[in-house]
Amino acid sequence: MKSRTMVATAGLAAACLLAGCGGVTRRVHGGTVDGTIDQKPDRGSYLEAIGIGASDPTLPTDTQRKALARDAAIVKAQYELLSMIKGVKLEGGVTVRRALEADSALEARVNDAISGAEIRKSEFTADGGCVVTIRLPKSALEQALKAVVAPLPDPARYAGVERALSELRAAK
Repeated sequence: MKSRTMVATAGLAAACLLAGCGGVTRRVHGGTVDGTIDQKPDRGSYLEAIGIGASDPTLPTDTQRKALARDAAIVKAQYELLSMIKGVKLEGGVTVRRALEADSALEARVNDAISGAEIRKSEFTADGGCVVTIRLPKSALEQALKAVVAPLPDPARYAGVERALSELRAAK
């Protein structure tokens, strides 16, 4: 009787652990990247991006190839995330891209937020490539934008950014 209870408890614990790991879509199957990648960047209170990286196949060890491929995939995922953010239209048709070009402090804060995005999954392919999934809480992006926008003496200049912040809050 005691061993049945232990087996049932162990099974329940394993099921709970597996259920907790199901949050990020698997993009590598059988050692290869899926032929079609369904990318959904808006994940409720997060923005999600993926990056695919490869390394030099002439590197001497598998560890070196995997490390380089993962680094390349992280950089690509961060670039994809930045591209998504830059494409947001602000008031008057101005994009975040234009606001970043006009304000280096704003650009630095957004880049810091993206650099701090959480790496949710790293998957390696049979040929040494890597697929990385990262996510950025919308609240972190909102904070990055707000920290620069709030102390400025001319809030009218950033009315579009404030609208974008409101849209981010509403999308949560």
